[in-house]
Amino acid sequence: MCGICGVWEYASSDGARVGTSLIERMRDTMAHRGPDDAGCAILDEGRLGFGHRRLSIIDLSEAGHQPMRGCSHRDVWITFNGEIYNHLALREGLEARGHRYVSRTDTETIIHLYEEHGLEFVRHLDGDFAIALWDGESERLVLARDPLGVKPLYFHQSGGRLIFASEIKAILAHPQISADLDERALCDYLSFLTTPAPQTLFRGIRKLPAGHMLVCERDGTLRMERYWDALPKRALAERAEEEHIVEILRLLRASIRKRMMSDVPFGVFLSGGVDSSANVALMAEEMSQPVRTFTVGFREDEALNEFESARRIAKLFSTDHHEIVIGAREMADFLPRLIFHQDEPLADPVCVPLYYVARLAREANTPVVQVGEGSDEIFCGYANYVRHLRIHELFWRRAEKLPRALKRAAAALAVPALEATGSRPLGVELARRFGADEPLFWGGAIVFDECNKARLVTEKLNRALAGHATLDTISAHLSRIAAACPTVDYLARMTYLELKLRLPELLLMRVDKLTMATSVEARVPFLDQQLVEYAISLPQSLKVKDGIGKWILKRALERLLPREVLYQKKRGFGAPIRAWLQREATALLDEHLLHASLRRRELFDYGFIARMADEHRRGKRDWSFHLWSLLNLSLWYDRWIERRI
Repeated sequence: MCGICGVWEYASSDGARVGTSLIERMRDTMAHRGPDDAGCAILDEGRLGFGHRRLSIIDLSEAGHQPMRGCSHRDVWITFNGEIYNHLALREGLEARGHRYVSRTDTETIIHLYEEHGLEFVRHLDGDFAIALWDGESERLVLARDPLGVKPLYFHQSGGRLIFASEIKAILAHPQISADLDERALCDYLSFLTTPAPQTLFRGIRKLPAGHMLVCERDGTLRMERYWDALPKRALAERAEEEHIVEILRLLRASIRKRMMSDVPFGVFLSGGVDSSANVALMAEEMSQPVRTFTVGFREDEALNEFESARRIAKLFSTDHHEIVIGAREMADFLPRLIFHQDEPLADPVCVPLYYVARLAREANTPVVQVGEGSDEIFCGYANYVRHLRIHELFWRRAEKLPRALKRAAAALAVPALEATGSRPLGVELARRFGADEPLFWGGAIVFDECNKARLVTEKLNRALAGHATLDTISAHLSRIAAACPTVDYLARMTYLELKLRLPELLLMRVDKLTMATSVEARVPFLDQQLVEYAISLPQSLKVKDGIGKWILKRALERLLPREVLYQKKRGFGAPIRAWLQREATALLDEHLLHASLRRRELFDYGFIARMADEHRRGKRDWSFHLWSLLNLSLWYDRWIERRI
């Protein structure tokens, strides 16, 4: 795992050249991503600079230094972040075709693969990556992000200049870049707790979507190409359940095994739930020494602590187990650094315990860990998914065929009636969506639904949006899967939306940013490309049965884990943000939200925000996620736009 950056002055109006000092300044804003080595290369007769920070995982020798050049007779260079799990198999074929290696790294395989296959190289890779390649002969710069979006990659293009980096702060280190808020991205952030690709909250800075490649030619032509998509590939319904069980276990076992590729110690973040326990069980099969496991708990909220379930798994598999306890004090202490490491806000309070458990792993000399992200998305593990499926099956799929005028009339009666009875916000929002002829499912974690967003934003922000709505972002993805796979079941459409929005830009982004903040590399075995392609092609009936999500995965894991682990009530990895914002952190809301510098832009109704804060403090209503998202936003604005903290 590393940090990469670069600047290409392909046709800047002032004829600028790239200096080593600039690349080093950009590169070293990300020193946490690579404490073991640093490199810089000036290419294209001084018009291009590549920077690299290295966390040594494969081939710890100096031979793994980057930026790296390919074959001596070719002008091809690379700076790369990530891991390529099939690099040894690829290497064998490349060497047979005459490529000569000078290291044992997966980096070198990528560059030889590009020399052999050109832009098709990315389709041969099995791994998690953010890649920048310079092809001097073709005079083009190539950027690529892995299929599921495990690794981030940001870029900015203007005035004949292309800048890229693993983190936005590196781009902001360029003297020609000034930071400002993008209001259209803000609209989506309020819904999703993050900004969907290719947007960021920084105006003019974009991120490469998962499964995409960006090619910039000498003349400034910029084209973004999708090389992989999470569309169901084949029908698997005709197979027997036992066949699926065997295949899922085979794919998961292979995924765990390949992600143990490392020349440094590795371990597992362990909650004691299904996914982390499966990681431990399958890793233990491959090891002659104890698996290292790491768990975080909370001082103020015993109900969220996972120590008991984690200790049960640690004992069952005789792991080398480590624990840490945190509370509101640790949250407040970390908050300024959280804003720094996130770059743009990822308004999930899980970021706080994630940082501390990653730091625990680093302190135990374990720079590589496996995590459970992705399992719930591809196998339907959330109660919220099951709830939406039930609504779709029992009501929505038939009722949505009614005339639009009739739906509007029904919603006009239902919405005020639900509000008057104090119905749950989801019910009010679903009634509104039904009347507006909008999709039922918008994502697994919507913070400000459209009803509350209308109460929050001002007319000034609405004008700045120029007609943009969050529905546009959702509809683009749902339209694509509907056109490409018109017969797939509703769960497949929900999963596709999650793999486009929430998974890569919130869940995986938080894992990358907060583990790399401690110089730890996180690997996600449930998001192995082959396993994902198989899982998204499974019929809905195998993922949800009798109201139980992840049915087929749990059946497969019965051969590894006790039933009480597999079928216990899901708690999920959380943080006691409700209690923190009711008691210990109320001063943060007063100082950094209600009196934030962002308030001067007049984008929000701060009377509404004050009412949310008051209702939350008094325990009248849980506004914790709403307040946390606005607090993160306000602190981000102070740090990166106002430069106050």
